[in-house]
Amino acid sequence: MILSTSQSNGSARQRLLVRLLDVFGEALPPPEMSLREIAARIESSHALLRYHFGSLPGVLAAMLTAQRSRDNEALLEAAKQGTFDDFVGAIWRAYTRPEQLSRVRGFFYVVGLAAYAPDDFREFVESIDDLTVMLSSLAEREGLEAKDAREVATITIAAIRGLLLQELLTPGTRSEDAGTLILRMREGRAAPRSRPER
Repeated sequence: MILSTSQSNGSARQRLLVRLLDVFGEALPPPEMSLREIAARIESSHALLRYHFGSLPGVLAAMLTAQRSRDNEALLEAAKQGTFDDFVGAIWRAYTRPEQLSRVRGFFYVVGLAAYAPDDFREFVESIDDLTVMLSSLAEREGLEAKDAREVATITIAAIRGLLLQELLTPGTRSEDAGTLILRMREGRAAPRSRPER
């Protein structure tokens, strides 16, 4: 079977991405590593990486999108069985493991670049809403209206990311009970709206 140009490019890009994930595992190449160095690590060529990903940030964004998608499949299984609070705890534990530090750093690095040029990181930008969608669905399942559920989920994910960023910038200042504090915010969440009495 003959592949079209787009299919061929897609499979070549996918093969490179798989190789990147195999070589770097749970981590990401550091931003100071050049495309040439990354290409040497994965036994490929600098020109191929540039052609398929455009730049080092493009490589990082593609890897992050794939890694997060894989992680979120496991988190989704937890969400099916548990509550909103269970899922928040699972997210917090997943992204505060020491081996996740490289990826958390890479996430905020790419987010910063995407803030300036969102069109250059469209796939990545679209992918970062997935946890909010999952949390929102759980909040609805627990009785919140769709709008309130979305607000609670958005604020919860923002709090998680804010605390992760704080830990990166000022290591050791994060409370050991940060996950509990995030959950405690739910005490003031929007409750299911009651209908006014007539």
